[in-house]
Amino acid sequence: MVIIVGLGNVGRQYEHTVHNMGFKVVDKLAAQLNIEIKKEKYKSLIGEGRLNGENIMLAKPTTYMNNSGEAVALMKKKFKDARIIVVVDDIDLERGTVRYRQHGSAGTHNGLRSIVEYIGQEFERVKVGVGRDQSKDLVDYVLAQLSKAELDELEPAIDKAAKMILEQIN
Repeated sequence: MVIIVGLGNVGRQYEHTVHNMGFKVVDKLAAQLNIEIKKEKYKSLIGEGRLNGENIMLAKPTTYMNNSGEAVALMKKKFKDARIIVVVDDIDLERGTVRYRQHGSAGTHNGLRSIVEYIGQEFERVKVGVGRDQSKDLVDYVLAQLSKAELDELEPAIDKAAKMILEQIN
């Protein structure tokens, strides 16, 4: 079992924010793998399918970013040996950069910090660089609505992150 968890915040008001890059990558994977994400389980919206004989779960925690660990811990408890890949935005990476890490610390990301608190550091990460606007307060920056132009600018990174995940699990 491979569980791919995109971090973000639920609700229309957060749909097109920097902090929802994880959700956007999982939505991209859902479209590519023909998996519907609509079942509510493990404090998440999930969808399940198969890829090359492997069970795949796509998950979007409904706990909000800073409590993502609650949802991931429920999945980990049910699927003890599952491979977990978490997709997040990263303000410390240049906008449009995508990075894969097999494990590591939470860094400055509260969503990752929550997951580390609940299950430790042994999960994979795919980070989508969103940069940082130093003129704005961090919370205001990550929760601000992105313009159409900004979303278009980040679309190649979303595509690249989805491709990177598929390459990792194939």
